[in-house]
Parts: sequence; C-alpha cells; structure tokens
Amino acid sequence: MQTAASPSLAPGDTPLGRGIKLIGIGKYGSKPLPPDLLEECRAVLLSGNGDLLQVGAFIGALLTKGPTEAERTLETCFGRDAFSHPTFLVNKLCPTLPLMLMPVATKLIRGHHLQISEARQLGDYLFGEQNRETDCDTFRGLAVSIMRVRHESNDEYQGLYQAAMATLAPGFQKVPPVADQPIVQLAEPFDGVDHSYLITPLLAHFFQQRNYQPLAMVGRTPGPKQTLNAYDLYMHLGCSFLQSGHELTEPLTPYGWVLDQKALSPALDRWVDRRRVLLKRPFLSTLEKVLNPARAQILVTSVFHITYQMKMAELALMAGFDGAIVLKRGLEGSLAPATSRATGVLCAVRTKTNHLAFQNFDADRPYFAQFHTATDAEVVQPQAGDNARLVRKYLSESQTNDAEFDNRVYFAQALYGRGLDWIEEQIKK
Repeated sequence: MQTAASPSLAPGDTPLGRGIKLIGIGKYGSKPLPPDLLEECRAVLLSGNGDLLQVGAFIGALLTKGPTEAERTLETCFGRDAFSHPTFLVNKLCPTLPLMLMPVATKLIRGHHLQISEARQLGDYLFGEQNRETDCDTFRGLAVSIMRVRHESNDEYQGLYQAAMATLAPGFQKVPPVADQPIVQLAEPFDGVDHSYLITPLLAHFFQQRNYQPLAMVGRTPGPKQTLNAYDLYMHLGCSFLQSGHELTEPLTPYGWVLDQKALSPALDRWVDRRRVLLKRPFLSTLEKVLNPARAQILVTSVFHITYQMKMAELALMAGFDGAIVLKRGLEGSLAPATSRATGVLCAVRTKTNHLAFQNFDADRPYFAQFHTATDAEVVQPQAGDNARLVRKYLSESQTNDAEFDNRVYFAQALYGRGLDWIEEQIKK
C-alpha cells in the first residue's frame, strides 16, 4: 500500500488525512479547508506520492460535500473542469479500473444512489482480490468516502451485504445446524472504547439466563479508538473463538460463543488496515454488525448517532433477524448504557405474518429512574485485564467493588430485558 506523503507520518497527520477529517464528516457537517492545508493537499496531489486510499477518500468527500470556490481549484491537479466530468476524473484517478465498473463510479461521483445490483457489483470489487494491473485502491477510497459522506441507502446496504456474505469462509458458508434455543447476536462498534469498561460478556450471560444462546461478533479495531474493544476483552477472559458454523452445536461457555471477523471472513479482516488509513468510518462499521452467519433470531447492537438507530433496525430485519434491540447513546457507542444521559433502546420485530413493528423504550421512564446518576465516571486508559477481572467477579458474585460498573450492568439488564419482553410478545402474535 502506498504511503501518504511520508512514511513517518501517521494516516491522520498527513495533509490528505487532515483534510479528510475536516471534509469527510458529512454533507452538512464538513468544514472548508483552510488556505494553508488546501495548498498542502494540492502539493500532495500534484506529486503523485499520496496514499492511494487517501487520495480517493479526499476527492470523494470533497465532491460530495460540495467544494468551495477555493477548493474547486484543486481540479487543476487532474485537468481543466475535471470535477464536472466524472468519466474523465475516474480515468485520471484510476486508469486501470475495469470498464464494467465505470457506470458505478460515474454514478457515485454524480451523487446518485446505487441500485441493489450495482451495490453488489461494487461490493464484489471492494472485497475481491484483483490482479495488480487492474487493482485500484484510489477507487476504493473514492467509493466508500462518497457513500459515507452522503449516507448509504438501504438498497446499497443490501447489495453490499450480499457481497460481504459471499466472502464468508467455507466453514460459515453452509447453513448452520438448527440450534436448540434461539441465538442472540451481540455486536457493538469494533473500535471499542477509550475511557470506559465494556459489559458485553455479562450481557451475553444475561441473555443465556433468558434461554437464548448468545453469540458475540468481534474483530480487530479499525480505529479511530485503539485502547480496548470486545475482541481484547474476550481474549483476556480466555474464551475460544468459533472456527466453523458446526461448532454452534458445542456447549456454551458462561459468556456464550465468540466469533472473530478474521475467522468469519478474511476479506473483511483485510479491510481493517484500509479503514485505519481512511480515518472516517465507511459502510463496514455498520454492515459488519448485522452480518448473520449463525442465522441468529435477535440482534442486539448499538449506534452512537441517533439518526442511525432506525436504519440499524431496518438493516437487521433485512439481514434475516426476526428482531433487533438497538441501543442509542451507549457509553462511547458501546452496548453499555450511559446512566447520566438520555438513552434507550429501539426494538424492531418481524412477526410470523410478516408484519413489521417498532417500539422505543427510553430511559426516562420511571422504572429506570433508580439507575440514573449525575455523571458517568471516566476510566483512564482502561485495560483489558482490569475489565476481565470485573467481569469475572460480577459473574461469580453478582457484584464487584466498583459500584458504578455494577449499576451500569443492572441498568443494562433492565433496559435490554424490557426490550426482549416486548419482542417475545410480538413474535407470538
């Protein structure tokens, strides 16, 4: 992979990386490039030494947010009026891109959404291993950046989901054995947390006590957080990870089953390193949580941005889950609810008659008042070993020496339990 500007600079410190952090936020949240950074980015683009992923992501974000008059001068790096001629721009950015993808590329640059079949074609390319002569990381960065800034449509997610499921390792391609009890899949952002503890294994145990078989989806952190994630925690708990769908017939541990993304799909795991260079979270941050290789019945997941709560519930039903519980405003976006801020769960279900139902359970209900606190204490540099010790102690004694940790677990059990009650009632209808 080509290095951005200088091999000594981290992805977020390069001129293009700093530019992406300003303009890759969203169509209405991005900021214009200051003059000095604009000139630095121009120099990198003209030099041809920029990281290919970052070049694509930078241009994709710039075009999608809408360039200012000053930013529009960057098109001279590629040719006169290049930003107004998608086919010309794609040929300049990635002359080796296969011709069959040109309609998809130009459609994205024009700001149009893709149909399901087009998104599937794009996903096959993003996840595939092309010949070096036709491979183009610039296009990968361009495509995922455009979709991220303008937000992906449900049709695009469906096509990308199909492409992602086609990459599953052979052991997960076949339909898994029918489970004795329904499976609940737990999935939170794979980048984890920087100043709090995770309670995911204890939630898995809670669902197990409710006669479900929990499965936690984990993987290497794609960033921007690098401190602690669910993968690290389960490793320190000494849990074994699934290597095949057939292992779903084996006895559960107190923490349920754990599935590492690398074992599930090496193609998705290869994207972790790309995502660290791209800086802004592409579609995979959402999609990887709803992949359903175990044919689980219920998805339990979280979103940091409230606007994505309904989308996540809809994607869960699209992925074959019968129900979903989506937490909003968890601590750092995790499955651990905040006790001092407005939080709650959105529940979704598909009934036997194919009826879709949705229900919110906000934490301002009187029943949850006992768990509210004035603040959520921050943990300085949380360590997986310390988190694992808290999990083990709580599992054996139903409490720890950390009253705030205990209160958060009690709150989570009450909140998710209420959501689960509603889903079970709806499924019976």
